Parts: sequence; structure tokens; C-alpha cells
Amino acid sequence: MDTLQYLMSGFAVALQWQNILFAFVGVLIGTMVGVLPGIGPISGVALLIPVTASLTGGLPPEEAATSAIILLAGVYYGAMYGGSTTSILLNTPGESSSVVTALDGYPMAKQGRAGAALAIAAIGSFVAGIISLIGLVLLAKPLSEVALKLGPAEEFSLMILGLCALSGFAGKSITKALLMTTIGLMMATVGMDTISGVARFTFDLPELYQGLEFLTVAVGIFALGEVFKTILDRESNSGEIAKITRILPTKQDMRDSAGPILRGSLLGFFKGIVPGSGATLSSFLSYLLEKKISKHPEKFGKGAIEGVAGPEAANNAASGGAMIPLLTLGIPGTGTTAVLMGALIMYNVQPGPLLFEDHPSIAWGLIASMFIGNLMLLLLNMPLVKVFAKIIETPPKYLIPMIVAISVFGVYAVKVSTFDLLLLIACGIFGYFMSKHDYPMAPLVLGLVLGPMIENNLRRALTISNGDLMIFVERPVSFVFLMIAVLWVTVPLIMKMKGKKVIVNEEA
Repeated sequence: MDTLQYLMSGFAVALQWQNILFAFVGVLIGTMVGVLPGIGPISGVALLIPVTASLTGGLPPEEAATSAIILLAGVYYGAMYGGSTTSILLNTPGESSSVVTALDGYPMAKQGRAGAALAIAAIGSFVAGIISLIGLVLLAKPLSEVALKLGPAEEFSLMILGLCALSGFAGKSITKALLMTTIGLMMATVGMDTISGVARFTFDLPELYQGLEFLTVAVGIFALGEVFKTILDRESNSGEIAKITRILPTKQDMRDSAGPILRGSLLGFFKGIVPGSGATLSSFLSYLLEKKISKHPEKFGKGAIEGVAGPEAANNAASGGAMIPLLTLGIPGTGTTAVLMGALIMYNVQPGPLLFEDHPSIAWGLIASMFIGNLMLLLLNMPLVKVFAKIIETPPKYLIPMIVAISVFGVYAVKVSTFDLLLLIACGIFGYFMSKHDYPMAPLVLGLVLGPMIENNLRRALTISNGDLMIFVERPVSFVFLMIAVLWVTVPLIMKMKGKKVIVNEEA
């Protein structure tokens, strides 16, 4: 009953006119971000953080934080909806989690069933969003109460697990992902040490005494990095867009999609809870599951509607599931939730077990707004499919100046510092060269966000134990977290080495 009362109070917050407007703007921009190939939810959220700071400037701190995070979360799950549009119409995934949707979505479009594929993607996304939110409501409070019982040693080990989990799944190479995590942690140490007051890695520059501004680094790496990539690699959409005729799916389409949507929703939600697994892995697993249990697996890859319904439900459910470790444990499981966590910290709101105690209006207001946002997305995506399809045709010559302008003005408005603009450009160049060589950016952002908290919990734990490192092993919960973290990184490496040995033996 308590949970229901908290949710009702959350709806009272989410249904305030300004928050309804922020939710609508968030999901609308999120859909457009998902539709435009290359931008992705991480870049979209990072780009809009400074915009929310300007929009909420006149509100009290608590209300400003609530409205801002409602808008940014709307961009996150809205991008999951929009990502399917280019996959189906252009065979070009809007972001990585929509790769699987293209396998059957584009063949459906070539068969003249683009409207049905897009409608099923929207319906699947809506159902998955609601199922994941029900799970979030049921698990949020109990998990936060359990998390409150964790001490500094357990908190430290849990954050190490979060880093290893995301590093284990990010990118093609675990080594590269771990390297980017280390760079993120190193960047987090720049500035004045809060305990000793010693300046670290500041090189006598006064601008670095407060550390590297998270917003500047995130916008530079993701938004400007994509701009440089588009300009230097001359990326553009040259594919032919499939025509949309009938929008509403047939009764047979609905019957064929009902099971995959439900299975994809449950699979995606539980995968999303696990830090680091993300929406991309969920959509792949859902596709493999549907193909495995199908009576006609030969249809997959040739326009099977189950191949659209299951993965789309899975990637949207995973985005809802990923909010659970972020809100209850303060552990972002994906790159986008790491950026969302950075935004909350900017507004002096610390995600984690105390969020539901100290800022219930923000926590429950956000959860309630996601119910409203998912309904808005369904109402937006069904009738406006043809309008969103036109966004794909936006030429880069119009899009790039807009992104650059928002990045520069947004970053400058936060600290009014030319140094931050130079840092923005440097991060953009760094982001471009790293992504060009397949270095994942999400672990770097996660390292930058979690770095200060890992350091604080490490010091607190060592203070309690008088400098004895065995505290992390002697405490059972901490030991379990550390063992899982080690296995998370080593098991894929061992499997990869075994795979190579098998190949060598076969060649011999």
C-alpha cells in the first residue's frame, strides 16, 4: 500500500503542467534523436543537459531537478522508440539496439508492410515500457531499503562491479573497454582532493581546481565527436527510403506479435536490471529466442513480424530495467544512465538508496512521468510515422550547425568559461579518434561519474579498518560483489581463448 501511495504522489508531481510539457518535449526530441542515425540516446541526453539548466533556471532547486530529469529520461526511452524507424525504412539502425530490428523490419518494408512493422514496433515498445515500469515500481523501494544496509566496503565493491559489468559488454574488445574505464577514473581524480586539500593533476591551472566539468566532457565526446565523424568521414544517408502505405497492423499481425512482445518485455526487463547488459544484448537474445521457438524459423530474416516485435519490446524494457540500479543503488548500468546520473549530480541530487528517502518527489515523479511519457510516445508514433520518416532526410548541412550551436552555447552557459569551450573541442577530437578506432566511450563516462564515489567509499572503508585492505574480502557481501566483478571480466576472456584454441586445433 505504501508503494501505491508513493506512486500516487509521484503522479501528482508528474501531472503538473510544466512536467507534462517537459515529458512531451523529452519524448518528442528522443524520438527524433532515435530516428536520426548516428546521434543515439547518449549524445541526445548529453546535448540537452545544458538546455534543461536554462529551461529550469527560474524554478526552486527540487522542482528544477525533477523537471530536468523528466525531460532527459524522456529523451532516453523516446530514442528507443525512434531507433526502429531507420532500421525498418532505410536498413540503417538509428542506434545499436535497433540493429536486430533491421533483419526483418527492412524486408517487411520492401514487401510493402513498412507501416505494419513500424506500428508493431511502437505497440511493442509501449507494452514493454509499461511492463518494465510496473517492475520498477514493485522493486524500487525494497531494493533501496536493502541498499541502505550496505557499508562503505560493500558500496565500493558494488561500484567496481558496475564498472566491470559495463566494461565487459562495451565494444568489441574488453581490453579497450577497460582502458577507457581507467582513463575515466583518471579524469575523475583531476582537481582538489576534498580530504587533504592537495591539488591533483591541475598543472597550476585555476580552472582545473574544481575538476573536469562532467557536462563539458560528455557533450564533447558524444555530440561533437559525432559531428567530427560526420564531417571527416563524410557520413550521409544514401539509402532508398521504403514507402509507407497502410499504418495499422492486421489482426493476424497482432496475434503473431502478442507472444514475442510479452516474452521480449520480460527478458529485456530482467537483462536491463543487470548492469552492463544493456538494450543491444537484450534485443539480440529476444531475436534468438523467437527464432528458436518458432514453428517456421525459416521466415526470420525474410520479413517475420515476430523478428520486429520481440527485439523492439526487449530493448525498450531494458531501458526501463536499467533505471532500477541507477535509482536504487546509484550504479548506472549503461552509458546513457551514466549521463543521466551525471545530470542528477549536477542538480545536487545523489542517485542511490537515499534518493527515495531524501528526494521522494524526484524519484516517484520520474517513475510516474515515464508512464505518461510512454503513452505520449504511442500516441505520437502511430499517427506521425510518416512525419518522423521525413526527419531521416534532414541533410547534415542543417543538422551539424544546430548540434554545434547547442553544444557551444550550452556548455558556455553553465560555467561562462572559455577554458570549458577549449576542453569541449579537445574532448570532441578525442571522442572522434577513439570511436574511429573502436574504443567505447560509455566506460569512460561511467568511470568519470563513479570515480569520486569509488574513492570516497574506499577511503571510508580503510578508515574503519585502520588501513587494512582485508575489509573488502572479510565482509561477505563485498567479497561476493568483487568475485562477480572478476568473473565478469575473466569469463569472456577465457571463452575467447578457448574459442581460438578450437580454431587452431581444427586448422591443424
